[in-house]
Amino acid sequence: MERIRKIQEHPLFREQYELLQDAEKDRIFCGHSMAHFADVARLMYIYSLEDHAGLDRSLIYAAALLHDIGRYEQISLGTPHHLSGARIAGEILADCGFSAGEISAVQDAVKSHRKASDEGAPPLSRYLYRADKQSRNCFCCPAKEECDWPDTKKNLYFTY
Repeated sequence: MERIRKIQEHPLFREQYELLQDAEKDRIFCGHSMAHFADVARLMYIYSLEDHAGLDRSLIYAAALLHDIGRYEQISLGTPHHLSGARIAGEILADCGFSAGEISAVQDAVKSHRKASDEGAPPLSRYLYRADKQSRNCFCCPAKEECDWPDTKKNLYFTY
């Protein structure tokens, strides 16, 4: 998965990731760390296998790595992170050997990862939304009561 390594080493990814880690260092709620990105990727891959969707693993991991990359811009400038993330993802993916179609698919998934997508949405988008929510362990979070997520979005039970 050479292209995934290139994403992780890309200067724009590194910059945005490090800015985000610094901005969230005192955050009591679930963060947007490499562990979160890896959990999301692994869940997405499982969903793809279970559904026999045949998604390219590089696309799954690219979407998972980049879905929250716009969070720092949201914190610093107020730009919704799914929009800034899609833009940033496009720049990074173009430099890492992804085709125009692959870039578009990842950008669409990043743009739609904050809302539940209908059954007609592409699997990459559906899996990203689902994995992003199920990767959160709200059921055992010490900040659960202070969290402003509605209970309908929280992962209140150990699920798979």
